Amino acid sequence: MPDTDPSVEDLLDVAVGALGGVRRDGQHQMAVAVAETIDKGEHLLVQAGTGTGKSLGYLVPAVRHAVLEDEHVVISTATLALQRQIMTRDLPLVAKALEPHLPRPASIALLKGWHNYVCVHKVAGGYPEDDPQAALFELGDHAGAVEHPAADGAGENLGAQVVRLREWAEETTTGDRDDLVPGVTDRAWRQVSVASLECLGTKCPMLTECFPEKAKASSREADVVVTNHAMLGIAASGSPNVLPEHQVLVVDEAHELTDRVTAQATSELSVAVIEHASRLARRHGGIPTTDLDSASQSLAGVLVGLPEARFRDGLPSGARDAVAAVRDATRALLSVLKPEGGAQPQADAGRKVAQATMLALFEVADRMAADPDDNRHTVLWCARSEDRRGNVSTRLFAAPLAVNGLIRTHLLGGRSGVLTSATLELGGSFDPIARAVGLEVQPEAAPVGPGSLDQDTPTPPSSVPWHGLDVGSPFDYPKQGILYLARHLPPPGREPATEAQLDEIAELVTAAGGRTLGLFSSRRAANAAAAAMRERLDVPILVQGDDQLPTLVSQFIADESTCLFGTLSLWQGVDVPGSTCTLVIIDRIPFPRPDDPVQSARSDAVEKAGGNGFLAVSATHAALLLAQGAGRLIRTTSDRGVVAVLDPRLSTARYAPFLTRSLPDFWRTTDRATATAALRRLTSSG
Repeated sequence: MPDTDPSVEDLLDVAVGALGGVRRDGQHQMAVAVAETIDKGEHLLVQAGTGTGKSLGYLVPAVRHAVLEDEHVVISTATLALQRQIMTRDLPLVAKALEPHLPRPASIALLKGWHNYVCVHKVAGGYPEDDPQAALFELGDHAGAVEHPAADGAGENLGAQVVRLREWAEETTTGDRDDLVPGVTDRAWRQVSVASLECLGTKCPMLTECFPEKAKASSREADVVVTNHAMLGIAASGSPNVLPEHQVLVVDEAHELTDRVTAQATSELSVAVIEHASRLARRHGGIPTTDLDSASQSLAGVLVGLPEARFRDGLPSGARDAVAAVRDATRALLSVLKPEGGAQPQADAGRKVAQATMLALFEVADRMAADPDDNRHTVLWCARSEDRRGNVSTRLFAAPLAVNGLIRTHLLGGRSGVLTSATLELGGSFDPIARAVGLEVQPEAAPVGPGSLDQDTPTPPSSVPWHGLDVGSPFDYPKQGILYLARHLPPPGREPATEAQLDEIAELVTAAGGRTLGLFSSRRAANAAAAAMRERLDVPILVQGDDQLPTLVSQFIADESTCLFGTLSLWQGVDVPGSTCTLVIIDRIPFPRPDDPVQSARSDAVEKAGGNGFLAVSATHAALLLAQGAGRLIRTTSDRGVVAVLDPRLSTARYAPFLTRSLPDFWRTTDRATATAALRRLTSSG
């Protein structure tokens, strides 16, 4: 007979044994805290260092609570790799291991956005062929979309990929894009999928075979549902029904939540997007688009003269008038684009696609054309980009000034929340993260932060109690790693890399015998350093952009003498245990760019509220990335190495203590000879 009320610690021991692991004190501390937090209906921020086994630290209490209390739990991850690990390995094993000890088995489900599933009606010919330019100008809902390598399907042309997709669609039992191996390009996938707004819903003749509907139905019944931060972003932006009803939310990789919600809530508008919507209306709706075409031409003329900058007081009047004309034209077209009753199914689907695209365009234009007083909490800016053919595109963007209210109201409101990551405590405090997700922080506890903007909803910070907990790490950082601060170097300037930095990199890489992960603040800096090292050193130098990232990482792991240089994807997304990664180089403190429109707007708002905008926004952003980057070095208890930061400000600036308190507790030195000697010893011994 199962224990009617098994303790979370006993169940954790069972699960760890089933997975072939060993007891970890930090993992037990975390599991107990998660269980208590959920039982009390409170919130928990828990920092669990690499090697703690945090997945089981929340999965075991989540499964236990879901079964014993008959309450639903949603678990969200930021990366595809962790989502796969949880859904295909950790969670099924935990559920199976705990089954004999609980009153009933736990049911689990995976939920992604509509666009991640193949549409059987589209494969069967129920939708008209896509506009050839649709892949360039999609406005569809990608809720729950996860990143896919750009080089997927590179060995096949588009036609071959689509043929393979259609064959796979006849065999798959899930319709999930991630189950297709090898993968395909986004453009190929578009040929067999639809966005949620394009879906015919109950009018679809193949509704009973619909893969996303099946996934949604399963999620409504499951005890534990695994999803991703993009879906949370959709829910936070005011569409809570994309998630099933749940009483507990667990957010893994929680340090990325606010950025993902911000990205999901950011809109863009360009002439190309308007022209795409217009073409669809004419093609599938058979209606004239004279007013929209005229508005598009007017906007094109206005965009040419706009500066590439943030608009501090709303769009300039001429631009606002032009966007308002787009809004009014789309509103008129929406009323005549509704699918007609009795129409042929394919024509009905075509109108639905056109209507969905027009609706998305209307919502963007309506948001941007709002009165400046109503847009005080929206960041508006203009940006230009150039494609490979040299064509310049000018786009307008709108993003929320703050997302803490959205997270508090739509994600944490009315339920218990557990947010966990290896990097949540910034500057020695959980307060910056707590503010960012809308939790109440005592005014005297820390300086004003982005969360105190609180301008996206009228509700006050959550009064539900929350707790911050650092369960530590099984790693002995002072003995396993050295933090070398290159205090003697000149401060970084506008150039991608100084000669002094390049000399420092060459000496460090030589001492390490290659084995270097170079984390750079920009693509220009990574390329400049790679080019210089290829000339100076006799070790293989890989640089991000040479190939798709998984291939580069595999090559880096395969040859210990190889170095891999890159930017943001490497700061957070690489797990390379062992002697392959003995040296991590960080070229400069990763502050956001001064012209970053959203970050600069948030910094300005903090200053107006009486806080320190630099510390609350820029330094907090840098602290998080530094912690993530430095965390690439030690991945197991046997790893040894050096993290070298080539920015003297981390040793000399007034804000340096805030940043260094966010880093692992490495043994520190400012002496290059000490760092290189340690690297040479590791090289000779390994």
